[in-house]
Amino acid sequence: MADSWRNWAGNQRADGLTVVSPPDAGGIADAVRAAAAAGRRVTALGSGHSFSGIGRPEDVALRLDRHAGLVDVDDAGLATVRAGTPLHRLDAELAARGWALTNLGDIDRQTVAGALSTGTHGTGARFGGLATQVRALELVTADGEVLRCSPGEHPDVLSAARVGLGALGVLSTVTLQAVPAFALRADEGPARLPDLLERFDEVMTATDHVEFYWFPHTDRCLLKRNTRVPLDELAPLSRARALWDDEVLANAGLAAVVAAGRRVPALVPPLARFSARALGARTWTDAAHRVFVSRRRVRFREMEYAVPRAAAPEVLAELRRVVDAGPHRVAFPVEVRVAAADDVPLSTASGRDTAYVAVHVPARTEPGAYFRAFEAIAGAAGGRPHWGKEHGLDAAALAGRYPRFGEFTALRARLDPAGVFANAHLDRVLGPVGAGVGQA
Repeated sequence: MADSWRNWAGNQRADGLTVVSPPDAGGIADAVRAAAAAGRRVTALGSGHSFSGIGRPEDVALRLDRHAGLVDVDDAGLATVRAGTPLHRLDAELAARGWALTNLGDIDRQTVAGALSTGTHGTGARFGGLATQVRALELVTADGEVLRCSPGEHPDVLSAARVGLGALGVLSTVTLQAVPAFALRADEGPARLPDLLERFDEVMTATDHVEFYWFPHTDRCLLKRNTRVPLDELAPLSRARALWDDEVLANAGLAAVVAAGRRVPALVPPLARFSARALGARTWTDAAHRVFVSRRRVRFREMEYAVPRAAAPEVLAELRRVVDAGPHRVAFPVEVRVAAADDVPLSTASGRDTAYVAVHVPARTEPGAYFRAFEAIAGAAGGRPHWGKEHGLDAAALAGRYPRFGEFTALRARLDPAGVFANAHLDRVLGPVGAGVGQA
């Protein structure tokens, strides 16, 4: 059937698609073989939470909602899950069995496949992104083969496909290393940006998971510190407090600021100062997945760059100078997180301890000069753009940011020589299949 698609933010759209909903790996393989034989491109659909064109389908769209659910968790915590499973469903199914993922991002609407393919991460100086929890996977390749990958079987594919951009094949199942379920004690409260930048490394390593949100046009931040504790220490927020803080202040309040700023841009700086002064402190403890995740009801567009952790204070200081000096009216806070170095070829934290800086604009706004200014600042520090978020780099530029870029593109050329899994965005960021950009 012909169908249309749009992402969560509404800035990526496609029409005239053939949409297929295979129930299992065999159905995925059949759909891929049929598309390849007809010379058509195939894209596996996630939840549409990417802001870049990485998941934009062009011909055949595979909807994996029928291929979802937890398959098994063994006594060692190895959890095998179908790739179309949303993270929030996986979290609930693991929790019911006494397990949890060791780290999560702040959105849980993505599918497992989509989150892995775009390099989703959370925060924590000792913790890597979701890809570092992968122990095995099943990949449907361009010729319809179902490739089972583990440390002892196709280890090179396993290494690269942990963050595969959808360019190597269609993930069918993934085995993740879970940990015994745990809780997080959340300490949240106001802080000043100059203080955080002066003591950046000390602040971001003070406990297990630290992040902060800077309110542009002010020197104010919301600092969040989460400490891992046993489940028997639960002390969750009351329903009334959670509703007030997370729905009224965080979502409805931000929506009001965005709406007012859209009508009268000059109101954004005073409203930012008002919002920052309204920040209060709170401490609470709940199951880890309930603390990691935040509800995002105000739609936006996002650019996020991963920079060497030591470079983050100067990147943020320069971004503040640009915002203060320029015409930008920035209604959304800037999000700052950290992660440990990993060994995944196209992970944004590959080979280096990393800080993540994310900037946002309202969903129906063109980011224009604000995103370009931030991209230039992050680029000067050797920043790597998040694969699922907006950026302007191409394969030639990205090859210089990733020491193992050629290893990945060579594997792509071997697994998908005809570009069955390509789209216009992947042709830009990886180069057309076989073009040799960055290849070893």
